Amino acid sequence: MTEHGVERVHKPWGHELIFARAKTYVGKILVIEKGRRLSLQFHRKKHESLMVLRGRLKLLLGKKTSTVGPGATFTIPPKTIHRFEAPQGRVTLIEVSTPELWDVVRLQDDYGRRGK
Repeated sequence: MTEHGVERVHKPWGHELIFARAKTYVGKILVIEKGRRLSLQFHRKKHESLMVLRGRLKLLLGKKTSTVGPGATFTIPPKTIHRFEAPQGRVTLIEVSTPELWDVVRLQDDYGRRGK
């Protein structure tokens, strides 16, 4: 963590700002740059709740794809396949999850990252 209590984590699709890390939860801001997307992925244990703060997010959740804007909220239970994409411009999300940040099973990845 930095002196202000926020950890910036570079990602090939943008970055994360981890602002809370506790035994039972993690809070972070995700910034997805225009034209970028996260892995097609799922989590074995991690449970996430998110809200779109800015931009238009293309969301694949299970077998359903939708585009949502600011104020939209959604929950991703463990074992749910999902992907976030910013096709039109930068997207900012807030995420609160269980603490298993290591728990990522990648099914497809635009940046060559594999597996976990």
